[in-house]
Amino acid sequence: MPDKLKLARQFIEAIPHAQDLSMTLAKMDAGEAVITMPYDERLIGDPETGVISGGAVSALMDTCCGAAVMCHPENGGGTATIDLRIDYMRAATPGQPITTRAVCYHETRSVAFVRATATDDDTDNPVATATGAFTVEGKR
Repeated sequence: MPDKLKLARQFIEAIPHAQDLSMTLAKMDAGEAVITMPYDERLIGDPETGVISGGAVSALMDTCCGAAVMCHPENGGGTATIDLRIDYMRAATPGQPITTRAVCYHETRSVAFVRATATDDDTDNPVATATGAFTVEGKR
């Protein structure tokens, strides 16, 4: 598993949009991933409020969900998003980083199912939640 985690980590960290959005992989272990994205003025969606764009939040959540699938013990390879539903609960607080935690809770031979939550410093009040389905490659 450590070699698989290392390869998955290298893959996630090499994704161009993850680099452009300054995503940092904080945790990746046995079907769970945590990725943080710092506040960045380039990502503001509403100049009047300074709130980060929903597109940046969705990219963070999609990337984190994919990382959770890649490090699931039963996944033998990469993944791709089949479907991702994101429910936005509130605007992220300007100036604060956004952190997403994703868990791959079930895998079939060809599909992995993931749940994720994005928060800012107010971890009890989510910015967004997501559920998704992802491809499974190289199933053992």
